[in-house]
Amino acid sequence: MIRFPKSLSERTVNWRLARLFSSVVVVASASSLLPLTVHAQMAVPQPAAAPADDKDAPVNVSAEQMTGRPDRQVNLDRDVEIIKGGTTIKADKAEYRIIQDEVEATGHVWMKRFQDQYTGDHAEMNMGSGAGYVTQPTYLIGKNGGRGKAERIDFLSDDQAQVQQGTYSTCEATDPDWYLRANTLDLDSGRDVGTMHGGLLYFKDVPILGSPWMTFPLSGERKSGVLPPTFGATSTGGAELAVPYYFNLAPNYDLTLVPKYIARRGLQLGAETRYLGDTYSGVTNVEGIQDQVTKTTRYSLSTWHSQSLTQRLRLNWNINKASDDNYPSDFSHSITGSTQRLLTRDVSLIYSSTYWSLMARASKYQLLQDPDNPIAKPYDRVPQIVFDGSRLDVHGLDFTTYADFTRFSNADLIGGDRAFLTQTVSYPIIRPGYFITPKLTLDATTYRLNNVSPGSKTDMSRTVPTVSLDGGMTFERQANLFGRPMTQTLEPRLFYVRTPYRDQSALPNFDSGLADFNFAQIFSENRFVGHDRISDANQLTAALTSRFIEENGLERLRMAIGQRYYFSDPRVTVDGTTATTQGSKSDLLLALGGQVTQTLATDNTVQYSETLRQMVRSNFGVRWQPAPKKVLNLQYRLDRSTASLLKQVDVSGQWPISQRWYAVGRINYSIPDKTVAEGLAGMEYKADCWVFRIVAQRIPTSSTKASTGFFFQLELTGFSKIGNNPLEAIKSSVPGYQNVNLPDSTPNSNF
Repeated sequence: MIRFPKSLSERTVNWRLARLFSSVVVVASASSLLPLTVHAQMAVPQPAAAPADDKDAPVNVSAEQMTGRPDRQVNLDRDVEIIKGGTTIKADKAEYRIIQDEVEATGHVWMKRFQDQYTGDHAEMNMGSGAGYVTQPTYLIGKNGGRGKAERIDFLSDDQAQVQQGTYSTCEATDPDWYLRANTLDLDSGRDVGTMHGGLLYFKDVPILGSPWMTFPLSGERKSGVLPPTFGATSTGGAELAVPYYFNLAPNYDLTLVPKYIARRGLQLGAETRYLGDTYSGVTNVEGIQDQVTKTTRYSLSTWHSQSLTQRLRLNWNINKASDDNYPSDFSHSITGSTQRLLTRDVSLIYSSTYWSLMARASKYQLLQDPDNPIAKPYDRVPQIVFDGSRLDVHGLDFTTYADFTRFSNADLIGGDRAFLTQTVSYPIIRPGYFITPKLTLDATTYRLNNVSPGSKTDMSRTVPTVSLDGGMTFERQANLFGRPMTQTLEPRLFYVRTPYRDQSALPNFDSGLADFNFAQIFSENRFVGHDRISDANQLTAALTSRFIEENGLERLRMAIGQRYYFSDPRVTVDGTTATTQGSKSDLLLALGGQVTQTLATDNTVQYSETLRQMVRSNFGVRWQPAPKKVLNLQYRLDRSTASLLKQVDVSGQWPISQRWYAVGRINYSIPDKTVAEGLAGMEYKADCWVFRIVAQRIPTSSTKASTGFFFQLELTGFSKIGNNPLEAIKSSVPGYQNVNLPDSTPNSNF
């Protein structure tokens, strides 16, 4: 090996090579201008590599035979290797022109430029600037595995190359399933961008997409350009085709424009902008259409923002609007959007201190009414001011203060101002194996009403004290579950509440309703949500929980039973309805669940009426996930507490049906209605470098109507996705679903 320094003044040959390598013979004339000939019979050790980005790094050359002049040109023959910084060239023959710092290589040329590799039959390269070319090349991009072949590649710099009459694909096979073929491909590894001029996208040798100009990423970085078109169909709009354009405006914000043609309704224009800063973030979506069916202009708007104005002051807003009641059902994109009938418009300003916080808020709602199932519009809160403060462990005492002033507004109902102050003091006693928490709460509420009937009171007030005592114990023992050592716990808990009765029938009801009866609610003082009703209580809740816990802390099994006992019947009701306690005790609550084994999880809850001797509400669920990308879910739901009986069976899953085919599906079947309430069915095909998905989804858009959407997507690994993305629909419908195009992950069967 001969090492040529960059500086011309250092271009001398070490004539002592013969002393270092006994098999190397050096023959030279007395003049340094005469040709130099080196015959190397063995591999010569290379010096330590220079940094890859060092422009002044020396050039190291090696070959079986070298001829030439050491100050001008070296001719290399057989097993040629030339290295400078991050560039390596190997060939059968090469010529290194020292002054120009250029290499010309022929015969089985192999080149590595930093992370990228090339082969060809002839190449020229300026080792300093990185400019050059290679003919009849193949290439491999190290960042993303992109590869292809061409008639010629011109290297414009270390980061930029132009492929002439070439192909591009991320498939590793010699004959790739998909590839781009273009007149020119500009590959800019510095910006991670590839640009195609006059090209076609081939899939299985069939052209499926053509464009005079297209850009694509060379890695996972974001970039501006036309995104692949999305297409699909719905039962309400017919066929749909969208061609989004993405603007990568800055590293922390972007914009996507989405023109979409809907066969029955016309051209819809949409835009989404996202931004993220050190102290703020947000997303805004807007779309509109001149609907050919209704002959009206229709639109929707959604904007979300969160920002820290100072270290303690934060601004938030969440504003949504639609042009009409039927917009979600006519332009349903997912089950979430299509069933959303109450659009929030909320702005809040929050100041947080060490022990307290203050929030000013304004909330309004747009109700998208379903004529087959009308609901009342909630009250607007314009404004709402909330103070929340707490001091813990003050000589063992915990103090909390919660104050709220809200102006409720509804054009069709009684409105007015409500202010309340809730002061709580508790003395928690926590010891190993048990806890006891006595607590005293005092609530004072005042109203000033408007829009009342003539002669009705406008000023009202209410003061209610509450005393509670919460206590529990924890016992542990060593046990076994399915042959595995466990720690089993036994946790009894008692919770007593005493609240005197206050007649609240004359008070307005702005936001109160009966709370859901479950394990969390039976350990609360008030059986109502909201603040317009505070339940009278003289009751005791008793519960017993047992858990099986592994040494690593994983809860394998959890069993619980709980019930509330009434020493006097509650009398406070909502809107004049009768309080129902079914005697001296509540319904019985039962729960059984946990990650029973590595592959099996279950979650079961039952609300059982001993008086009626039947289940009022129940939920039975099982998930089996034996391996990655294999999951089956079964759930049964029953609810007799509503006006109409709810009885549903929900089955969903993901399962491979062959080496490359995966089935996904969900059926939510209503037993009383004998109909499929929600459904999804699809297939996924996973090839080495692409995935094809076809999915159909039935989405309820109102109480009596449903829309069916069809998704088609071809995902070209490392390049782009063509078609509507069904992954959001699949993930929301199939708990435990795993993307077939991602590496296997450990199944997580927790519900």
